[in-house]
Amino acid sequence: MKIAVLPGDGIGPEVTREAVRVIEALHLPGLEMADAPVGGAAYKQHGHPLPAATLDLARGSDAILFGAVGDPDCDSLERALRPEQAILGLRRELTLFANLRPARMFAGLEDASGLKPEIARAIDLVIVRELNGDVYFGEKGMRTTADGRREGYDVMSYAEDEVRRIAHVAFRAAQGRAKRVCSVDKANVLETSQLWRDVVIETAREYPDVALEHMYVDNAAMQLVRNPGQFDVVVTGNLFGDILSDQASMCVGSIGMLASASLGERQTAFGTFGLYEPIHGSAPDIAGKGLANPMATILSAAMLLRHSLGLEGQAARIEAAVGRALADGIRGGDLGGQHGTAEIGDAVLARL
Repeated sequence: MKIAVLPGDGIGPEVTREAVRVIEALHLPGLEMADAPVGGAAYKQHGHPLPAATLDLARGSDAILFGAVGDPDCDSLERALRPEQAILGLRRELTLFANLRPARMFAGLEDASGLKPEIARAIDLVIVRELNGDVYFGEKGMRTTADGRREGYDVMSYAEDEVRRIAHVAFRAAQGRAKRVCSVDKANVLETSQLWRDVVIETAREYPDVALEHMYVDNAAMQLVRNPGQFDVVVTGNLFGDILSDQASMCVGSIGMLASASLGERQTAFGTFGLYEPIHGSAPDIAGKGLANPMATILSAAMLLRHSLGLEGQAARIEAAVGRALADGIRGGDLGGQHGTAEIGDAVLARL
């Protein structure tokens, strides 16, 4: 088993280090982990945010553990060389089209949520976000109109096969949960969303045991804070999924608590090849200070073990250790606590 470890920028190396410590503590036979630079760190070393050697390491691995990318020093670079292009490039080059973002309220964290405790306590959902289409990958640019005004444009589009494959992921995920899928779109305004809705309905016929409902994205955003317990699996496009998953993270207390898995169709000897990362950014304002909460990265490592290495038991052990640490009052600054990055890692290891 081989894991490519890509720590990235800012707090990425700090939180990734703690996740690696947790994986190492499991003493898995035959496991290899290899590091490589990515993002701003890679640009400063090699002149590109996703060097060929890093991409080769990722391709040759069973899974990728990813930290975070983003460096203010690189903000003035042309878009193709900015750190964020590394994660977009990995998704594109490795055909990682399905992003799974679980949001679950851990016992004892209700007070960290902006929602009433009785509402927050019911949160247990997964957002399935399509990653390879939408405005993020559509034609884009700047132009001048006939009357001399500057105009920016980004093309939103989806082909039916792109929608169908992400719908299958959502329906299969629901079969292992509460058998409910909510497809989020804006079909009352966007033709792209109308196609999305039509294809999801067609795909649903193959899953008669799963209940399907549809919701416009503006209503979905409202319902996430009004009654998040109504959701089981939410499937949506790249742009809407990006926004809603960040909103869901604050419903459970902090963006520092949400893990994610980006999966494709490639199968390894152990499971599905994927990239695993916390959904938070590089947080350059606290980088190097040992203040970042590594729990989202540790939970991402658990998802890696489950989906790419087929190690459900070990994944569940890590999640239980995180839950017990939280129940015992171990919290980072993002949750109103005073525990540092290494302290949180130590606490999870002790309970593992």
